[in-house]
Amino acid sequence: MVITSRKSVVLGALALSVAAGGTNAAWAQEKYPSRPIEMIVTFGPGGGADAMGRKMSQLLEKKLGVPMPVSNVAGASGNAGLTKLLTNPADGYTVATLIALSVAASATGLGTSKPDDFTVIAVTQDSSSMLFVPVDSPFKTIKEFLDHAKANPGKLKVATSGYGTQDDITLKYLASLGYKTTNVPFAKPAERYASPLGKHTDAIYEEPGDVAQFIQGKKLRPLVVFDDQRHESFKDIPTSKELGMSISDLPNFRAIAVPAKTPPDRVKAMAVAIDSVLDSPEWKKFCADTYTCTKKYTQQEAQAHVKQFYETVQKYSKKFK
Repeated sequence: MVITSRKSVVLGALALSVAAGGTNAAWAQEKYPSRPIEMIVTFGPGGGADAMGRKMSQLLEKKLGVPMPVSNVAGASGNAGLTKLLTNPADGYTVATLIALSVAASATGLGTSKPDDFTVIAVTQDSSSMLFVPVDSPFKTIKEFLDHAKANPGKLKVATSGYGTQDDITLKYLASLGYKTTNVPFAKPAERYASPLGKHTDAIYEEPGDVAQFIQGKKLRPLVVFDDQRHESFKDIPTSKELGMSISDLPNFRAIAVPAKTPPDRVKAMAVAIDSVLDSPEWKKFCADTYTCTKKYTQQEAQAHVKQFYETVQKYSKKFK
């Protein structure tokens, strides 16, 4: 009876071991991709993340030869969608948008994920943020805006994407210099874009691509770009560096990511496909139209870029507590 019992234990342990490794073994034998890949867009329809995710999905379908349906999973500055990504199997059949806004929210404690939870396959867009006002705003220059903010602390309202984001950090930085404004967060991108036009806010902190239609329609105009160098498409707009400010290290990037435990061969296959998309005429036109063209990152550089941003936000968060 003892021998039989020991046999059962050994066989049971062996069965569990086989079961634990069975999934990975099956993945290794499966041709990838052989079925649809879900693209989780971590924000609702109508915003920049949605536009990027849908365009990338559309072009990747041609490269990978499988459907790539888009699922909008909004909430918690993008972290609701990232939670879904991380709870799905790490098999390469679920990818998601990973953007600076979500990484910033996590770095400031509003989300639980960390850069090491993901394999960042590619940075697909990168853009400096700006401060925009309606074309009929009384503030014609950033100096006029800042002078008014200094003379009237908290009176000027700025539309942002939320607390704990790079938007929020930048406004706190300006306040530390004596330019206090009021942060007015909007969860829905469309409402945020429309708020200064409807006079609900005085300005909006945003990247130019997300409000391109309002720039091109002569409804919004930029006052400053938060960068060391002037934006190629807005060469008459001064930079934060020209104003003596040190707040140019919060790039508004967008990336494509999978769970960290995704098999390397599947990460590589997706990276090759995305790299091909980034070289395509369709993508080059898309990024030009949205002011988001960026240098190409290797997969390792993309991972390091996200991690560096996370650490930078943490540094600012501790400073402005």
